[in-house]
Amino acid sequence: MKLRLRNTLSGEKEEFTPIDEKSVRMYVCGPTVYSRAHLGNARSAVVFDILYRILKRIYPNVICVRNITDVDDKIYKAAVERGIGISELTDETVRMYHEDMSSLGVLPVDIEPRATEHIEDIISFIDGLIKKGNAYCSNNHVYFSVSSFEKYGRLSGKNADELMVGARIEPSSLKKNPMDFVLWKPSDDDFKVGWDSPWGFGRPGWHIECSAMALKYLGKQFDIHGGGLDLIFPHHENEMAQTCALTDLDSMVNYWIHNGYLNVDGMKMSKSAGNFRTVHDLLREYDGDVIRLSLLMTHYSSPMNFSLDSLQMTRNLLNRWYKIIGSRDVLKVAVDMVFNEVFEALLDDMNTPLAISLLSARGNEIVKSRDDSGEMAKIFVNTCRILLGLSWNHEKVPGKDRLSDEQIEYIESRISERNAAKNSKNFEKADEIRDQLLKDGIIIEDTKTGSTWRILN
Repeated sequence: MKLRLRNTLSGEKEEFTPIDEKSVRMYVCGPTVYSRAHLGNARSAVVFDILYRILKRIYPNVICVRNITDVDDKIYKAAVERGIGISELTDETVRMYHEDMSSLGVLPVDIEPRATEHIEDIISFIDGLIKKGNAYCSNNHVYFSVSSFEKYGRLSGKNADELMVGARIEPSSLKKNPMDFVLWKPSDDDFKVGWDSPWGFGRPGWHIECSAMALKYLGKQFDIHGGGLDLIFPHHENEMAQTCALTDLDSMVNYWIHNGYLNVDGMKMSKSAGNFRTVHDLLREYDGDVIRLSLLMTHYSSPMNFSLDSLQMTRNLLNRWYKIIGSRDVLKVAVDMVFNEVFEALLDDMNTPLAISLLSARGNEIVKSRDDSGEMAKIFVNTCRILLGLSWNHEKVPGKDRLSDEQIEYIESRISERNAAKNSKNFEKADEIRDQLLKDGIIIEDTKTGSTWRILN
């Protein structure tokens, strides 16, 4: 079975055929770095991490570029509010983003360019558009001329008139057409952040950054461009227009892939609604594997409703998987050993809900077969690690990261006392220790190879 993906450009699920089978190229829109990563950032990162893992399993070389947007009014405002330098803020936020994504099992990408490091590439790109007649300068602003690109609206499936309705368009007497979007603008008096250019001291618009960096690292045309559904218009529509206008190609990307919206507790996530969730905050209470698996419970292209109840259900599922595997040694396993049916589910447009369901079915088989050799358990864990990106330490205690070293030491000493009591046939004392730990929220599970413990959820 070959990889199939839902292509936003065609609206159809298509068989993936790379431009070059020896080197597959993918660009994913990354974060704007002014604050901690929220669940929306996390969903997109986890979704395209799954795709990255699938591609790496099929093709000998995969190049994944995920940009860092470090040119933005929100960044400058946050730096002023905190009283720190812009580079200090962005460096700190990038570091925190990497930490949070690593906790969710997101692999490092191959190239992670920052917009501020590619100003010359951006200026060159804009200059090329002006020379071709697709952009114009107006009072130190440079705008892309939408009317100069006949296929504008192709990605979103709407014509210019339809796009005008409900679109967030910044009115300006400097534009020739209300739909024209900015490529370069003078720096704000409030922040004084910018670079010298042929059009004056200023900074790039949002859309041009990704086009310039994608062109630099992946060429005029590449295989996959990914991002959230909210980026189709205007961001990706504008990206495609300006890149195709510069290169004279019909499309900059063969497959546009978008993940669905994420709501929290049935509403759009926002600080005013009190349902804003950052990855960092959730990691205080939940293991990264729990959060990651929860984000994979819904098909990537569908809208997702996140709640603490759904997170708890995912934790329960993972705890069940941990219990099935028990304390068996599952570290030594060949890297190519995965359940084929799980991989096939992922090949069908990244169907993670089906993949998780199939894994649960395999877990039931392990229980019924008793799997004394441990081979199925090894493949089970390997499938979770390689395909779903779960960290899966077989010695991990779910929720253990919430306890101090002293608490863990106390629990394990009590379990040692209980084991000694059992060995001396003092079952009354053993039961007393078990019951006391249960009151403290600790469950002891006895297996053939010894006692394990976990936190009561």
